[in-house]
Amino acid sequence: MPPDTQIVIVGGRIVTGDGTTLYERGVVRTRGTRIIDVARGDADAGSDVVLLNAAGCTVIPGIVNAHAHGCIHGPSMPSGSVPVRPTDVDYFRNRHLLSGTTTLLNVCGLALPDEIDGPSNQRHAMDIHLTTAHTTSNLAAAIVIDGGGLSERHKIARIDDMVDKGAKALGEAGGGQTLGGGAQDYRFIPAAIEAATGISIHPKEARALKEAVLGRYLDRGLPDLARLNTLLIECGIAAKIDASDIIKLIRDTVMPPVVLSLKGFDEIAAASERLDFPAIFHNAAPTAATLLKLAETYPKARMIAGHSNHPMFSPEEAVRFGLQLRKRGVAIDVSTLDCIETRWRNDTANIDALVEAGLVDTLSTDFAGGDWDSILSAIQRMVRKRQLLLAGAIALATGNVSKTFPELAADRGLLEKGKRADLVIVENHNLGRVRHVVANGELGVQRGDGGWGFARLRPASGPLAGPRTPISAALTACAIGVDSRGQCPPLRQFHVPTRKVVGIGSISCPILASADAAEVGLPLHLRRRERHR
Repeated sequence: MPPDTQIVIVGGRIVTGDGTTLYERGVVRTRGTRIIDVARGDADAGSDVVLLNAAGCTVIPGIVNAHAHGCIHGPSMPSGSVPVRPTDVDYFRNRHLLSGTTTLLNVCGLALPDEIDGPSNQRHAMDIHLTTAHTTSNLAAAIVIDGGGLSERHKIARIDDMVDKGAKALGEAGGGQTLGGGAQDYRFIPAAIEAATGISIHPKEARALKEAVLGRYLDRGLPDLARLNTLLIECGIAAKIDASDIIKLIRDTVMPPVVLSLKGFDEIAAASERLDFPAIFHNAAPTAATLLKLAETYPKARMIAGHSNHPMFSPEEAVRFGLQLRKRGVAIDVSTLDCIETRWRNDTANIDALVEAGLVDTLSTDFAGGDWDSILSAIQRMVRKRQLLLAGAIALATGNVSKTFPELAADRGLLEKGKRADLVIVENHNLGRVRHVVANGELGVQRGDGGWGFARLRPASGPLAGPRTPISAALTACAIGVDSRGQCPPLRQFHVPTRKVVGIGSISCPILASADAAEVGLPLHLRRRERHR
């Protein structure tokens, strides 16, 4: 789109992201990359604008997701594992965008700035940033458990240099890989058991075996042998491995990085206080007491207790530790994990308990083995269950995040004059249904009024689409509404850089990019829609 393009959104409900302000009907105007007006009521749209009719919908700030994984091309997870496949990086990025996220913080912690976009250096419509956990103990913990994605330049990187090069937060200190959490349940323990027995087990079974051997706090002195023997039978592996061998296997798989990882917590907290920089910590049963101690040792550290609804807590524990951490000035983050809609491994008990106790500061997705549910689906659930009012629920993923992470999002997260033009239009009766996404003033996702829509791309003459795109052509994107006959009459033309993902609707709609569908890792049923281009 031309740099001075105006987008005018009319007819919709406006939620500004500050936690309280809501207009039942209002207007939002953007020019270029900035919001220029937010007002109650109706207004004349004017001419030479991109007009979006938001009747029946709610206009909110773009979601700021400050705890995600799998969206950059460097070493993955706090274990420093091999990078996520490029096709999966594209897929996860597109899922987030189509779920209303316009800014994302990848918190694996051990990648470098030049690995955000990979060798192609093509920028995504989302604004994607990374964190740093490059301390001696965090790197050592990663190498003990895996470290397969770490090169020498990763191993010699340090926090101060990474902050100077653009890292937006410290962390994630620790992770499920290094602290006996979810990644042990879905990856490391099942892999070790399959190697020993030839049998694949479910992550829930791995978690149960782990807790029978180590306890939820990883401090069990003696395994629960009665429970363990029952689990071996239920998992179908009793004929392949006995209790003593499974005890050794689980201890050898889970425990080696734990002490190093907890030492890394101290290093991150000290750096947070020294640098006055936000720091994200893995908050779960084995680490909560450590976080409480660090909050007292480093009272000026800007600590965020990540995914405080972690499944290793009971609901009562999640609330108790949340209260104690909040009293010490620690921000409480909760994550959707896979507990909102998917519910493959986790349920909603802990997130419900924290929301209802009024203890949630920010809302993110985390990763959950790639099964994370969308932030807006969690907000929809909170509002539907009357756990929070709409304005307060939206703020958890917008305005609250900008206050907690100003280095990442000080100029966004609010529908306010002068803020970055990141905004999302969602359906009133289901906030998880995304109809339009405007990212940095560009219409990145659109859904036609007449049914499923998509963007039809064709070459256009003219200058380069943008300074950051390596492709020497612009595209003209014609927003289309599919009518009852399946026809696609053009509604409006506008220029978009080829680096942008142009998609329509929510996760189930097609994504069109400069790469073909197979290259962006789309499921087969979405690839078939590509024939309609």
